Amino acid sequence: MSKRTFSGYRALLPVAIVSALVLGIALERSGAVGDEPRATEVDPTTLRHAEQLSAAFHNAADIAMPSVVTIHSKMKAQPVTGNRRVVPRGQEGENPFEGTPFEEFFKDRGFEFMPQNPMPRREGMGSGVIIDSAGLIMTNNHVVDGADEVVVHLADGREFEADDIKTDPHTDLAVIHISGAGSLPAAKIGDSDKMRIGDWVIAIGSPFELDQTVSAGIISGQGRELSSVRRTKFLQTDAAINPGNSGGPLVNLRGEVVGINTAIATNSGTYNGVGFAIPINLAKWVTSQLILKGSVQRAYLGVGISELTSDLADTLNASTDGVLVTQVHDGTPAEKAGFQAGDVITRFGGKQVSGPRELQEVVERVPLDEAQEVEIQRDGRTMKLTVTPGALPSEGPFATRGPASRYSRSQTADPSTYAEDQMGITLMDLSPELAEQRQLADGGVLISAVEPNEPGFEAGLRAGMVILKVGQTEVKDLESFKAAMKDQSLDKKVLLYVQVQPGANTFVVVK
Repeated sequence: MSKRTFSGYRALLPVAIVSALVLGIALERSGAVGDEPRATEVDPTTLRHAEQLSAAFHNAADIAMPSVVTIHSKMKAQPVTGNRRVVPRGQEGENPFEGTPFEEFFKDRGFEFMPQNPMPRREGMGSGVIIDSAGLIMTNNHVVDGADEVVVHLADGREFEADDIKTDPHTDLAVIHISGAGSLPAAKIGDSDKMRIGDWVIAIGSPFELDQTVSAGIISGQGRELSSVRRTKFLQTDAAINPGNSGGPLVNLRGEVVGINTAIATNSGTYNGVGFAIPINLAKWVTSQLILKGSVQRAYLGVGISELTSDLADTLNASTDGVLVTQVHDGTPAEKAGFQAGDVITRFGGKQVSGPRELQEVVERVPLDEAQEVEIQRDGRTMKLTVTPGALPSEGPFATRGPASRYSRSQTADPSTYAEDQMGITLMDLSPELAEQRQLADGGVLISAVEPNEPGFEAGLRAGMVILKVGQTEVKDLESFKAAMKDQSLDKKVLLYVQVQPGANTFVVVK
């Protein structure tokens, strides 16, 4: 560095020192040097709002917790049959594992058979909520199902054995009764229909045997359906629900019960952020039936129903907002009222319905033998029918069915077939024996084969189904099917009415 350049830097040094001193003083005053940064004061309005929300959670928990109970269910030990004997080496006789992967392992060993020892006594635990001061408690059916003894542990520490249990497996609800506890603190019951996505809720129960545990979250979904519970549309919540919470209440910020915690969506068996609660309005109706009648009496129409897809709605010239009638059973309220397969139900008893589970829920709660007005769409026209629902029978076409019957060639006397190339299906006439077996007095054509990846397969057609109609034209045999298909084209979609199995018909759109 040259002397001249160094001198230039030296001339600037006093200016740099003064600047640094000024900057240091400014930083010190601002709290950026030396001491820790000073905390910014919380905005009083923000703090007040947070404290108010916290107080709301406190109050809701204080109101609801005295009515929440822990339920212990106990199942007696069951005997296991078997004879215990040890055969000395060399006297074993025939190896019972011969021909299996374990043959060599047991080749030179004695064999031990278990005696008739009892299985261990099994115990389960869940939660419940007091709904009447006289000792009535609401919980889940799966909490008490199969129990030989049910013990209720109250919030005040007392324990009582249940002396009466009534259940409804269809909604996974139960009502149990205890005696001798005096006047109990009954929960405040809310209105689940008023709950909206985003509303704050708390779940109370005994997860992992931790009594009186409270978790908070929001309503994260509505109208959820689970295959394990056939007649319930659930509230979804992100309030933590874990094993032991089942049967406990989901509570709003007013301390009112709006749901009964029932299930979780999980890969691990514990909380994964999504839980489900039975809406309290449904629970009230079910438990009132159990208390008054001992069982739940549901109304029914006598129709098969399914979701209305956009393809089906377009083909039927109907609105997509409704429920498709796929079948009308003989001698039922629906048949007497004039329902037809292909009708689209849009309103029932003055309430709009948009899905099968919603229609089912509305129908089953109406008073038996009381006329109801139903709005339908048929052939592009809006019509009104009057139906008087009856009591849901426990047997017949409304009972649980097994899988569809499999087709075999031995069931038909006529092996002649017809290949429908547009859809990629092979058809054949019904034999008298098969027509009788499938309860098809008016005939139809049997699908004997379906080509993979063809339009028929993609639409859901399978071997063993029977085609009853093409569009609005009835099909009795192969000749009538061919005639009905002459004016049909997959470019415009083909509507088929098919029997999946005896007593179960549906519509299929092939395109």
